[in-house]
Amino acid sequence: MTKTRRAATLPVGFFSRPAEVVARELIGTIMRSEIGGVTTSGRIVETEAYLGEVDPASHGYRGRRNARNEAIFGPPGNWYVYLSYGMHWCANLVAAREGQAAAVLIRALEPLDGLETMRARRAGVADRLLCAGPGRLCQALGITRALDGLSMARSAVSVVRGTPLAAEQVLATPRIGISQAADWPLRFVQGDCRWASRVSRAP
Repeated sequence: MTKTRRAATLPVGFFSRPAEVVARELIGTIMRSEIGGVTTSGRIVETEAYLGEVDPASHGYRGRRNARNEAIFGPPGNWYVYLSYGMHWCANLVAAREGQAAAVLIRALEPLDGLETMRARRAGVADRLLCAGPGRLCQALGITRALDGLSMARSAVSVVRGTPLAAEQVLATPRIGISQAADWPLRFVQGDCRWASRVSRAP
């Protein structure tokens, strides 16, 4: 089993930048969960940026605010967790500035620590599918709505620096699974990575 070393969480300043910059630079960082008395973690290999009020695919498009999406309008570095299709939790980190409703969806991880726990939570699926998708990784790491609105730095799920990737190792592609502004190149993924939700080949 791989053991990730403990490190300081990413600072608020990391997230106080445009969502597309944050999404790209999250590739290669480590997401670590201390939920349910066990440690699980994975290296972030796929993200998507949502640009807030100006983005038709964003939950905060045109400033539309309600009880379910309130957290996306919060401070940068906070978690925004929503239920997708009434079945799967999806974890996002708020970016840019408070009130803008910009966020980064964590789409896939390379599993590192706590594989046995992940396998049990994911009902014995193949290891490649443990965290290959936003709903899958939340299930594997034990993430639920309880994380919504919390500061990442003070929550049970944190993101710490990993091994930086060269610019050419991170691909920008259209976003997945949405109907509005789907062609915007705001999905970022490590090229030639078997752990992504959809494998993308580096040029």
